[in-house]
Amino acid sequence: MALFLDSGRSQSAVESNAANCVTIGLVNNMPDAAVEATERQFTDLIRAASPNAVVLLKLFAIPQVPREAGMRRALTQRYRDIAALWDTPLDGLIVTGTEPRALDLTDEPYWGPLSALVDWARQHTASTIWSCLSAHAAVLHADGVERQALSGKCFGVFDCRLAADHPMTQHFPKPLWVPHSRYNDLSEQALTSCGYKILTRSATAGVDSFAKQDGSFFLFFQGHPEYDADTLLREYRRDAARFLGGERADYPATPLGYFNGEATALAEAFRARGLADRRSDLIADFPKAALEAGLKSPWRAAAVGIYQKWIAYLTARKADRRAVNGRLRRTWRDWPAALRRAADGSAR
Repeated sequence: MALFLDSGRSQSAVESNAANCVTIGLVNNMPDAAVEATERQFTDLIRAASPNAVVLLKLFAIPQVPREAGMRRALTQRYRDIAALWDTPLDGLIVTGTEPRALDLTDEPYWGPLSALVDWARQHTASTIWSCLSAHAAVLHADGVERQALSGKCFGVFDCRLAADHPMTQHFPKPLWVPHSRYNDLSEQALTSCGYKILTRSATAGVDSFAKQDGSFFLFFQGHPEYDADTLLREYRRDAARFLGGERADYPATPLGYFNGEATALAEAFRARGLADRRSDLIADFPKAALEAGLKSPWRAAAVGIYQKWIAYLTARKADRRAVNGRLRRTWRDWPAALRRAADGSAR
């Protein structure tokens, strides 16, 4: 039906009648260069996934996330401080990752408020989606599951397969292609031993998505189903620029499963130039337009599908709350009957 983006400080018409819409919070922790793109990606995805619902999206930022002064000022115009979230009624929450800076997550400057957010979401949302680094932080805080550093960046588009029957993954395409961009990983054995249900995995990239019912229904993504077709390209160019400018020691690996044969050859040719003639101004010759021409996003349909199911879950839980005038029944066995009867068979 409609998505309303609450980017101001005054009460909107939808907010004043919030009982009739699904209210979702977005905690955007992405680095400065990716903040606007990430907001747009999630906004577009939620809009596409809610043809039968009215959604109010509220924006939040954690002030301890490192930022340039200009971006920090810009965020104050559109985003609420995370401190305002504690008293904000939400049905669902999305928490993004960010670029890691410390070897130990607990040494990140935003660890305190991010771990507090895990506790708050468990008690105050029907469901929360944790993306990439925020997923690592959530399982570390909740269950002591530590991420493991990879020998190289997990970077590309990977063939993922369903690992379990679950209402959130009904009718997924096979194979399921998902973008990943991370330096760390979570052990499947460590997750399952702590009660997490693995939903999708890749033979190459490992665990893709997983879930746990613990007060709130927590849904975790190590990958990035929200990404645009060109997001990995922009990250690849950024890392190439960092190498050419002396900010990193190694030239980035070409993203796996992403470029076609012709584009891969172009990327490798530029890599050879960069290794032979390392200077910052060479990035002006990076073949971005040529690499971008053949890009596709085969993960988009599945991303919209899972967010449709998630929003349907939030909507049904909100209806349950209104019907009983009390706390939500937060067990997956209580998947709402209305959704079980849905034509798309999204639940059993």
